[in-house]
Amino acid sequence: MTIEELRERGLIILECISGSRAYGLNTPTSDTDIKGVFLLPKEEYYGLNYVPQVNNETNDIVFYEFGRFMELLSVNNPNILELLNTPEESIIYKHPYLSEIQSELILSKLCNKTFGKFALAQIKKAKGLKKKIVNPIDKERKGILSFCFVNYEQGAIPLLKFLEIKGWKQKDCGLAKIPHMKGLYGLYYGENLGFKGIIKTEESSEVALSSIPKGIINEGVLYFNKDGFSSYCKDYREYWDWVEKRNEERYENTKSHGKNYDAKNMMHVFRLLDMAIEIGKEQKVNVKRPNRDFLLGIKSGNFEYDDLLKMANEKQEEMEMAFENSSLPENPSLEVINQLAFKIRDRFYKNI
Repeated sequence: MTIEELRERGLIILECISGSRAYGLNTPTSDTDIKGVFLLPKEEYYGLNYVPQVNNETNDIVFYEFGRFMELLSVNNPNILELLNTPEESIIYKHPYLSEIQSELILSKLCNKTFGKFALAQIKKAKGLKKKIVNPIDKERKGILSFCFVNYEQGAIPLLKFLEIKGWKQKDCGLAKIPHMKGLYGLYYGENLGFKGIIKTEESSEVALSSIPKGIINEGVLYFNKDGFSSYCKDYREYWDWVEKRNEERYENTKSHGKNYDAKNMMHVFRLLDMAIEIGKEQKVNVKRPNRDFLLGIKSGNFEYDDLLKMANEKQEEMEMAFENSSLPENPSLEVINQLAFKIRDRFYKNI
């Protein structure tokens, strides 16, 4: 099912402008995100063709089936609570039946965890981007040889340097395991002795082992930092996957303000924490943000990263205290939400 089909078949029961425009944080370059709810016809809902969500390729237009919408409300999902509480000026269409779904029937202290979890996820994303920007990884991928070291004189040196000093080729080297010593290998050398080399190919993920003839002199001990190599491969893969898929506009914005963190992610950290504090204290969801200048200041890179982390920690403590003192229930009443979901769906189907 596509968004076009939802529209053609008249299945949409809620459609709202979401994201920065609903928050009041839009700028001239902001996209228009759309979120909403649709209702499957009775035969598809009861049959085998249940569709929980429909979105476009870029995920800036997302519609949830009514059952999925109610399910996510039952776990106090921040995105869905925002959708339920979209400001009037951002609502494109809302079926009257949906007016029965009120936040006071759904909000609970569970928001402390869900909003906090979303905020921490945004901090993690911001930290991840900072790491990638500050520590770029060369396009040329390192191989195992760069993670091997050999004892030399009073210490150890990189294998590649050792081979250079000796004038040896890695393909003429042979390795043998040293029992009970993880990552350590006896190193041998000899041309035309049938040694397999230290690696078989540049793409190898393990060192090669050779049969060592009796009488061959041991030239030293080689250490292969396998954990370091595995960690590097993971970082390399993640970094270049990020480069390929990154939002260039946001990346250029990050470079332009020179703070080396994803300022948009950090802006959403404070938006989420403030909303959670308001839920704990006021028992309502305020989607449109009153502190637009402060939040856009974060997005513009007007604050140092460490200062933002300190302020975020203080906000988290305020959030914890707000929910500790709140009269909200510990969890939403699943019975109430289930009855509400049944009542509204039944009414829709009876009037189609």
